[in-house]
Amino acid sequence: MGAPQQQVVEGGSREGVERRDEERVGPERREDQARGAKDMEKGELAGGIGAGINSTEYRTAMLQRLNPTNPLRIVINGSTRVAAASAAATRSMPTPSPAQSHASVPRSTPTPQNSVVTLNSRTYSNRFSLFLFMVHLVAAIGLVGFLVFKGVQGLLQSSESVKRKEKMVLQYFLPQVVAASLLSITLAFAWQKAVRTWPLIMVHFILWSTFLVSLAGGVLLLCFQKPPTDGIGVCLIAFSIGSGLYACWVSQRTKFCCKVLVKSLEPVSKFRDLNSPIYWMLGIGFMWMSLWILSVIGALNFYYPPLIIIALVLSLAWITEVMRNIANITVSRVISLYYLRGMQSSTQFCFQRALTYNLGSACLGSLFVPAIEALRIIARGLNLLEGEDEFMFSCAHCCLRVMETIFGYGNGWAFVQIAAYGKGFVQASQDTWELFKAQKMVEIVDSDITSSICFLTGVCSGSACLIVVAAWTYMVHQTFTATISLLAFFVGYLMTRIAMALPHACVCCYYVCYAENPDNRLFDKTIKDRQAMIESGRDVVVPTPRVPGRSPRMQNALPR
Repeated sequence: MGAPQQQVVEGGSREGVERRDEERVGPERREDQARGAKDMEKGELAGGIGAGINSTEYRTAMLQRLNPTNPLRIVINGSTRVAAASAAATRSMPTPSPAQSHASVPRSTPTPQNSVVTLNSRTYSNRFSLFLFMVHLVAAIGLVGFLVFKGVQGLLQSSESVKRKEKMVLQYFLPQVVAASLLSITLAFAWQKAVRTWPLIMVHFILWSTFLVSLAGGVLLLCFQKPPTDGIGVCLIAFSIGSGLYACWVSQRTKFCCKVLVKSLEPVSKFRDLNSPIYWMLGIGFMWMSLWILSVIGALNFYYPPLIIIALVLSLAWITEVMRNIANITVSRVISLYYLRGMQSSTQFCFQRALTYNLGSACLGSLFVPAIEALRIIARGLNLLEGEDEFMFSCAHCCLRVMETIFGYGNGWAFVQIAAYGKGFVQASQDTWELFKAQKMVEIVDSDITSSICFLTGVCSGSACLIVVAAWTYMVHQTFTATISLLAFFVGYLMTRIAMALPHACVCCYYVCYAENPDNRLFDKTIKDRQAMIESGRDVVVPTPRVPGRSPRMQNALPR
């Protein structure tokens, strides 16, 4: 039979096999080929049982019997053919001994398989950043508790002059800041409700109300005619002018932004408790800020008050940003699973995942995304101002290359894949940006102004809190006006940003889930029509260039 003969052939030398093949001619060779192919087919079907040899060893033996004049004589399953180059390479190899030949034959070839993407990952992402945040949180709680204790101790046990100072701080400092916190929560819910109810109107309203309210706050502080308030007032007026110019610059993009905002907010009505993580984060934020304010008062009676207050401010910024991203990830998971799988997910379960498995990614993203957004603004500004100046061209080109690298490893769109698949922040950023590139959506997402709208909403709330608190403080105690005004602005901004996490997450899910599955029936032709208009030149976008190389305007800016 064919199989026992192959065992003998495999055990012999290759020169002898080739010599015997060359001696066979004409019909005898064709008969041998047919018999070998038939035996090969039997070996494939029976798995080599009864013949004492598996199919892999049999294929190797057949390759050793290839004749130089007829290398294409074996067909495996009618699809795989042995090429002449393979036979030549086999003959050029040194002749192994029978034992070595048998040992060197691979028993099986592993088939590469794609990793299965799961929507229910149980792995903690970005564990180092999670550990770092937990250490920072424990240290912050300890510092705040110690400073509150020092404040109470100074009020009860210090001399009369210190007690008088403590009472004055509690009387003229604490009420205004607590009022600013309550006002910021009210404004936060008002902004979110208004954006969800009247998205077409609120985009334009936010752009221009930020300009007016920040300008009014700056003018009010200048009217106090004190050096600290004058400095803050000048900064606010400069920002208001910049926001007004920005509102004029993005006027062509507001229509598309409104269309995407309306479409992305449609699934919110299907989840009645989708705002519950926002409520939790705002409640926890209010309690933490109340203790934080007391710790600031206690820091005034401790060593190096300016340094301690700066550390407290940075700590508060990171903690509130993590709170915002926890709400962002919760909403993103609910909405993304609705888009990707049509699932009605439990908001409570998604909130628990955001607080556990995805918390590390939220901590890491909270550190880098604000810095990335700031660099994005700088890159766009330099791209607009580079002109014909060689120095400005060099700065703009360098900044754009930095942005090209940064956006490949960290961007705000990553929170959608973090929520859906449990990926780490860097991996989610890379995968999301590759999706945008594959779907040719980079220009569209780059020109999106939703994140700017949410940022300006926070600035508007902060300016409103500043106006109320500054007027109140100036009437009762003018010395604290600048400090409390700046603190009220900071509190108002942070609270509103937490509340605006819901519309921002919905818009991000709309873009990212569309990039992953553009043919989903839940998506309309909004993005496709936009892409067609951009390709045809009927629509104008003003993106931040990220591709290395020079744009036509940069080419003109080169020195000749």
